[in-house]
Amino acid sequence: MPRHRKPTLDDIARESGHSIATVSRAMSQPELLRPNTLERIREVAARLGYVPNRRARALASGHSEAIGVVVPTLNSPIFSSALQEMQRSFAANGFQLLIASHEYDPASEAAALGQLISHGVDGLVIVGARRPRASWALLEAAKLPLVQIWEGRPDHDRVTVDNQQAGYLVARYLLDIGHRRFGVICGHMLNNDRQSARVDGIREALAQDGLTLARTQISEQALTISAGRAGCMTLLEMLPRPTAMIGTADLLAIGASFEAQGRGISVPDALSVAGIDNVDVAAHLSPSLTTVDIPAANIGAEAAALMLRRVRQGDATPGTSVSLPVTLVVRHSTARPV
Repeated sequence: MPRHRKPTLDDIARESGHSIATVSRAMSQPELLRPNTLERIREVAARLGYVPNRRARALASGHSEAIGVVVPTLNSPIFSSALQEMQRSFAANGFQLLIASHEYDPASEAAALGQLISHGVDGLVIVGARRPRASWALLEAAKLPLVQIWEGRPDHDRVTVDNQQAGYLVARYLLDIGHRRFGVICGHMLNNDRQSARVDGIREALAQDGLTLARTQISEQALTISAGRAGCMTLLEMLPRPTAMIGTADLLAIGASFEAQGRGISVPDALSVAGIDNVDVAAHLSPSLTTVDIPAANIGAEAAALMLRRVRQGDATPGTSVSLPVTLVVRHSTARPV
């Protein structure tokens, strides 16, 4: 083969001793071949430097072998965990993952969805159900397999957790150990159904004990550690001061804990701090963070499994719902109020 010519399926067939049909099947349907045959063809392809032409394959098959996923932000350990599991599963099944983010801006999300659809992806994974009607119209018109994660509408496949229950669990625990004065730091709720559901759960738990969560007890912030510090700073101005502070995402709670300790307020002796998500670092802080475990990696794995089933089987009746459990994790950042 000339040095500068790209290797073809003909070259692999000639070198491996198999037919072009068998080589083509190794590239498109490897599960149909015997392991030793597949190994031989892949070894020859790697040695020759063969890289499949996805564009040509997409034109021939009508499938791009690419799945688009749009997440609110890439600067999040929970979304990174879900994306990692999706990537692992899709790659193992011959699909490429195309990722876009929108930083919680509905217009940016709509643009990202439009771009992925125009690239010819075979399916879309999106976070949550709350978005403008125009974005839903775009998704419906695309007629692509769609999987929603974290929250979702019942007319499309979804892999969810009970975000309201997550808020309820952490508030109920703090109430049960004696807290009555609360502050809540949450993400902006207007376009975020996960955050608003968690706040609703906190309200539900407080109402059971005859308490209300006033607007002045809530600080809406970006979902970052520094924003958690800012939210804590605001809530510490309340009189009387809260004895318990809940971050509806661990990053917010971590920021609150840092801010309190930086001001000489002992956590948990003078202020209990709890979060929701159970990111990896939560167990390694000082004090370690009480939180609610959201199984982000499992969400990613289940979403990939649902999508692969839709793409491969062409099931025309979407609406499968997978609900994963949330679990309270009690650590050292919370204690009974003094």
